[in-house]
Amino acid sequence: MSGMGRASFFGFSAALAVAGGCVTSGDQPPQAGASYPPVFRADFPDPFILEHEGRYLAYATNTEGANVQMASSADLASWQILWAEQGPGRLHDAMPVLPSWAKSGLTWAPEVLRTPDGFVLYFTARHAASGLQCVGAAASHDPRGPFTSPASEPLVCQYALGGTIDASPFRAPDGQLYLYFKNDGNNPAFNKPTEIFAQRLSPDGLSLAGEPVSLIRNDKPWEGRVVEAPTMIERGGAYVLFFSANHYGWEDTQRVSSYGIGYATCEGPLGPCADAPDNPFLASTSQPCLSGPGHQTVFQSGGRDLLAFHSWAATNTCKSANLGRFMHIVQLAWQDGVPRISAREPR
Repeated sequence: MSGMGRASFFGFSAALAVAGGCVTSGDQPPQAGASYPPVFRADFPDPFILEHEGRYLAYATNTEGANVQMASSADLASWQILWAEQGPGRLHDAMPVLPSWAKSGLTWAPEVLRTPDGFVLYFTARHAASGLQCVGAAASHDPRGPFTSPASEPLVCQYALGGTIDASPFRAPDGQLYLYFKNDGNNPAFNKPTEIFAQRLSPDGLSLAGEPVSLIRNDKPWEGRVVEAPTMIERGGAYVLFFSANHYGWEDTQRVSSYGIGYATCEGPLGPCADAPDNPFLASTSQPCLSGPGHQTVFQSGGRDLLAFHSWAATNTCKSANLGRFMHIVQLAWQDGVPRISAREPR
């Protein structure tokens, strides 16, 4: 990233807000007074960001015309949707063909792991046989895909617990791979607690080893019936599990969405973990409007930790603009092992 790109991004300058408002046709003007203005004003839920060959690739939940939509940026401030090389007006799809177990549609929350053999995409899709949402893994030599999977069954699906969603890979300092995921117990047909689990992955990232371990569950009032969207990171020997909680939507009866981001401190990749006493880490605010920040991911740029997340498109009076969920990026700082959102411009 160039020095100009760093100053524009990390300072959250007016230039960043304008760049965030000019990525697609038909976008609305930047949100006045937003605490964390979106960098991408398009419906791009559950974002994940991967740095590759000097650019940043972002992946998101399905939209019309793509199971896994993608966007690209050189500076994290100005983003462009990827379009298919063939067929005018067609979106690029990182996984155009789903595995045989998956039904089309409802392909959620993609995350990508770099491996010695290429890249592995973890995704949630509808299991045709059971009707539940389950997690799969697909491989590609190119992070843009096409990702493919010969699997006849999901990588993980907790059938007795409502299914499985929101898979997130993590490579520990010793090189061991882990996968984090959530049981879909809030499925009305099951009405079970929701938990975030961790399980070891094989070196190629395509199969699981050992047994899943429960790390946290929805046992705090602010979490409502849901904990989901895990993100495990390690900094200085300390392990922090970010997660999202409560209902992801924004109902007409709500001033702002109840969705938010929390974190837990963990003794290791498999826990045990304890919820932070100051949760939620990032919640909705009505002044200025931020509604439903969630489904975060943590990545690094220039040696700094950054947090990407989505929130519902909103007007400056905190009314839904009915444009879906926009992508935001903020800088993470650390104080005695505790994460904080930093508003400072690095020197």
